[in-house]
Amino acid sequence: MTEDEALRLHKFLAQAGIASRRAAEALIQQGRVRLNGTVVETLGVKIDPNKDEVSVDGQAVRHAEARTTVLLSKPAGVITSMHDPEGRRTVATLLAAEPYRLVPVGRLDFHTEGVLLLTTDGELAHRLLHPSHKVPKIYVVKVGGHPTEASLDKVAWAQDEAPA
Repeated sequence: MTEDEALRLHKFLAQAGIASRRAAEALIQQGRVRLNGTVVETLGVKIDPNKDEVSVDGQAVRHAEARTTVLLSKPAGVITSMHDPEGRRTVATLLAAEPYRLVPVGRLDFHTEGVLLLTTDGELAHRLLHPSHKVPKIYVVKVGGHPTEASLDKVAWAQDEAPA
C-alpha cells in the first residue's frame, strides 16, 4: 500500500459509520480506539483498512463494504436515536433486521412523523448537516387551530436567527 492509499484513522471510523470525523477524533483522544491491539494516542494516524485491525471500546470495526442510505418513514412515538436510556422505541428498533450500522441524518421530534435519512456514510451525513455546506431544509408543519400573528412572528424571528 502506498502513502497515497493510506486512510486517516478518523476518516476510516467515519466511513464505517462509527461517528462523524470530529467525534471519531474525540474517541481517539479519549483512548477508546486501538490499532492492531495498541491504543492510538495521537491524531492523524494513517492505516491500511485492508490489513490493519481497528477497534473502538473493544469492538472490532470493519471497513465499510458499501455505503448504504435508507429512507425511513418515521412514525410518531419513535425517538430519532439508536439507543434510548428511557426505553422508548427508537429508529434502531425499526431497522433491527438491517445488516448495516445506520445512523440518522438529522432528527425528528418524538411526536413527529416524517421522512428521515439513515446512512452508513459519515461523509454524506456531514455534508447534509453541517451549516458550512448550506443544504436547504424544508419543514411542513401542521398545527391545531389557527396560529396568532404573534406566534407566527416568533417562528419567523427564529428562522431569521438560525445559523446560515
